[in-house]
Amino acid sequence: MAALSPFRALRPTPDAAPRVAAVPYDVVSTDEARSLAAGNALSFLHVSRPEIDLPPGTDPYADAVYAKAVENFCTLKKAAPLVVDDAPSLYVYRLRLGAHVQDGVAACYSLAEYDAGVIKKHEHTRPDKEDDRTRHMIALRAQTGPVFLVYRAVDTIDDLVHATIAGGAPLFDFVAPDGVQHAIWRIDSRDQAALRAAFEAVRALYIADGHHRAASAARARGELAGRGDETGAWDTFLAVAFPDTQVQVLPYNRVVRDLGRQTPSTLLAALGERFSVRNGPPEPARAGEVAMFLDGRWHTIELGAAPADRSAAHRLDVSRLQDQLLTPLLGIDDVRTDKRIDFIGGARGTAELERLVRSGRAAVAFSMYPVSVADLMAVCDADGIMPPKSTWFEPKLRDGLLSHPI
Repeated sequence: MAALSPFRALRPTPDAAPRVAAVPYDVVSTDEARSLAAGNALSFLHVSRPEIDLPPGTDPYADAVYAKAVENFCTLKKAAPLVVDDAPSLYVYRLRLGAHVQDGVAACYSLAEYDAGVIKKHEHTRPDKEDDRTRHMIALRAQTGPVFLVYRAVDTIDDLVHATIAGGAPLFDFVAPDGVQHAIWRIDSRDQAALRAAFEAVRALYIADGHHRAASAARARGELAGRGDETGAWDTFLAVAFPDTQVQVLPYNRVVRDLGRQTPSTLLAALGERFSVRNGPPEPARAGEVAMFLDGRWHTIELGAAPADRSAAHRLDVSRLQDQLLTPLLGIDDVRTDKRIDFIGGARGTAELERLVRSGRAAVAFSMYPVSVADLMAVCDADGIMPPKSTWFEPKLRDGLLSHPI
């Protein structure tokens, strides 16, 4: 079963919500965060990426950065203002992008279930990033950005969520600058018990986005317990859980800065010996195909049928691209550490891949077919780990709309 708990959300007032809401801290660089927050003193990026208010070049892990986060958080609470709900609640969080709509349940989810594997992971985390968010969380005594969870859809949960949406006005309803509509409803106290009971039918939750946030919440719990703090809100973590039937996964594309010992012609010749290669469109039509932009043209690479005897993770196109092309032909052995490779979220489109290659910032680009949610869950259920940067979930939740004081 999946356990979830109501919480007293710290949130902006409706008028301030559009200015407070910010993209997740980990999808932008310091320079991008500084640009997005420019001219907006209420942007939550001043809290989640406080180095933007310190001199350029400041180490983002310096003590001064966490002190600035606390200062900015205190300022924002008064300036927005941020208010604390009068009673613990569960919330419905709707994301809409064009015709796509998904409705999730915002709540506090169990760190004990995270430890036990009821809440499943598909990525390794980096210690330095865990250190950062753990320090940030403890300094603020708040979880300020929700983890994005997915579960196998349950009709009863869908019905209760839709009843909340139909039954009253949202706390917030606005369209962010990127065109994503964000709306949040507070769930009536009468329906909260029914919703928590309905989640007992959910056998597992899957982390889609936010592995470092979840891991940091678990570490913060340990550190706070070690200080002698009584058991409290830090035994849970803030997340929004969406049914698998509603979420949208975009590809996570790859660009390589140079061809190593290859030239465009030798790379194409080597590819032709291993795969079926033809001129093709910028986006692959199906799983098992990869689109490659090289020397001013798009090519379709047929990877062929995935070997049935390989694990769910190794049958993914991103794994096969790595094993059959990036490592043997371009010499990229570890995508976590190799500076020659970069990753471009599918929301930026294939035009961004072309731009990077034509500008000389990359030598070749690979446009991937998106991993399915079913594939993600299959990898998790097999206790597997997906390759880095395998999935790009879009639209994304925004920081600052619902925070969880601990």
